Order: sequence, then C-alpha cells, then structure tokens
Amino acid sequence: MTSPILIQLDHSEGSLQRLIGLIERRGFHIDQLAVSNAGTHREVRVTVRGRDDGRCAEVLGRQIDRMIGARRVAPASSPHVEEAVPCPA
Repeated sequence: MTSPILIQLDHSEGSLQRLIGLIERRGFHIDQLAVSNAGTHREVRVTVRGRDDGRCAEVLGRQIDRMIGARRVAPASSPHVEEAVPCPA
C-alpha cells in the first residue's frame, strides 16, 4: 500500500537529507519524490510504502511533523495512488 504525503520544509541546509533519512529509518521505501520551490520553503511530495504490513503512514507523518525544519505535513491526494488505509488500533 502506497501513501502520498505533502511536506513543507525550510530551506535550511540538510533538511531534505534529514527527511529522506527519517523515512528510511522508520521502515518505509520511497516510491516517488518531487521537490518544488515555494518561495520561503520547499514543497516535498513523497510517496512511501512500508517495508511490511506493520508500518503506518499516519505515524510516519506525525514523526515528520516533529522534525526540525518541517512546517506542515498533510496527506497528498493523487489520482495515481490508491487510498491509504487508517492505522490499525
């Protein structure tokens, strides 16, 4: 199951590298990554897939939100990606 996530990041040095490292350390594969300049920040649209069924994209989103330099994290809607399933309770 793939999950698209939209992230607003500061232009600080190493912020994109920290984001990619966090995603991989939390047990997710990056299927797609697009970065665009949005003035005072970057917009990063990333599509992730868990290495196993125990990985939850909602938890990953909360972890990214706590990362230094992350301004906003939200699920991204994309017509090419199937709907994400909520985390099991």
